[in-house]
Amino acid sequence: MAGGPTVAGGGIGANAPKNKFAGILMTAFAAFGGILFGYDTGVISGVKEMKVWLRTFGHEDTNAALGYSISSSSESLIVSILSAGTFVGALLGAPAADHIGRKWGIVLACAIFCVGVAMQTAAQAVPLFVVGRVFAGVGVGLVSCLIPMYQSECSPKWIRGAVVSMYQWAITIGLLLAAIVNNATQHREDASSWHIPIALQFAWAAILAGGMMCLPESPRFLIKRGRDEDAAKALSRLTSLPPNDPVVENELDDIRANLESERALGESSYADCFKQGHNKIALRTLTGIFIQAWQQLTGINFIFYYGTTFFKRSGISDPFLITIATNIVNVFMTLPGMWGVERFGRRSLLLVGAIGMCLCEFIVAIVGVTVSVENIAGQKVLIAFVCIYIAFFASTWGPIAWVVTGEIFPLQVRAKAMSLSIASNWLWNFGIGYATPYLVNVEPGSAGLEAKVFFIWGTTCFCCIIFTYFCIPETKGLSLEQIDVLYTHTVPWKAGPYRAKLMAEDAAASEGDGSSRNEDKGSAHRVEKV
Repeated sequence: MAGGPTVAGGGIGANAPKNKFAGILMTAFAAFGGILFGYDTGVISGVKEMKVWLRTFGHEDTNAALGYSISSSSESLIVSILSAGTFVGALLGAPAADHIGRKWGIVLACAIFCVGVAMQTAAQAVPLFVVGRVFAGVGVGLVSCLIPMYQSECSPKWIRGAVVSMYQWAITIGLLLAAIVNNATQHREDASSWHIPIALQFAWAAILAGGMMCLPESPRFLIKRGRDEDAAKALSRLTSLPPNDPVVENELDDIRANLESERALGESSYADCFKQGHNKIALRTLTGIFIQAWQQLTGINFIFYYGTTFFKRSGISDPFLITIATNIVNVFMTLPGMWGVERFGRRSLLLVGAIGMCLCEFIVAIVGVTVSVENIAGQKVLIAFVCIYIAFFASTWGPIAWVVTGEIFPLQVRAKAMSLSIASNWLWNFGIGYATPYLVNVEPGSAGLEAKVFFIWGTTCFCCIIFTYFCIPETKGLSLEQIDVLYTHTVPWKAGPYRAKLMAEDAAASEGDGSSRNEDKGSAHRVEKV
């Protein structure tokens, strides 16, 4: 089918069909939405350290290096309120995806995002700036739910993990762009120092919305809405095959069969996401919710929200340049993750990443506690292990959490379960963003942990190891419908042999004649999928 047969042991492109680049290029473009996510996350880290911004939204402080400062409460609100908006946006992702579609839901998200950017650019006081952050957050929340869903449903199965990982790669590029723009404008003496970084977000939203208007809708969404003819045309564009080609027809028939078997159980609601049943939907929903929570609890956004401030207080002479360096590591170390997710699989990389991050964060915490800020060698060690920690995150938990969330849910509840999972990401993002100044700052009323906060992140990474072992099955090389079969017949920590059985059956079917596929096209694990 569209994804082509995939056999065990192959990396990206193993046994890929001749028309492999059609769907890849289209679904890869959707990853551009990660720029909105990453840039908006990263831009506030530098903007809130700029003199003109502090003069506009903060207060005079003779003890501050720039002569102005902002309280922990205001800093917490401004940084974390974006995540409150994204939490709402992620929850709205389900009705948007189910009623107006994956494609047009993303376009709507861009429009809402632009409203928020306009408010922030025009703000002269904290309240309007905060409201703008909320609107921008709603847009980002919608994007973060809809894009992995769109990519998972439209990309070929043999490279689905790498394609969805591109969303995380775009997030890292957005973070890097924000760090570069912040560094370039930080010394301007007028409001353009922070207006330029914020207003650039109009361009990212326009590119994403314009591109999505030209892409096909998800065939799975169209089948669910009863628009079979449109689904055939969309799948035709994704596969570069005629709409009446047997490959396209078999694909659509199997999606229909899978959907009808789910609908036989009745209409879905949010409550259905937590019903266990034979296909373990509750387990899958909780897995999605917790993998997104643990991704945030690795502490990665502490670096990207508060990295500039943290490095400054650690004695680093040019924290803006160090922030750029950490973002460069984040961008380029996502690339081996995109390759490895299809070479080594989801589960093994998540385990390796959690172990690596755990060790690095405990080392950073120990160095931060035992070495003074005047010790140059000690600060170099701190920076080095922060970069190694980011490298482990970027190549494992960064992209793979989105991959897992995008592929483990059945079609009938996919939009709702994904919205709950992504909302979990943003809820924890909000909590961490709001609490961090109170945890690390040394002013009265704050805990003053500073570098000791990495003991917390190290402990949560240890919990990630346990979670991955018991809750994440290996899904590399399986179609979305085959993953349903996997969950029905086994549990995550024992899924390896059954996955191998599905892969073997799939390979045997691909080697048989075409009639064997037509006879069994209703079988979720015998027919190839997008």
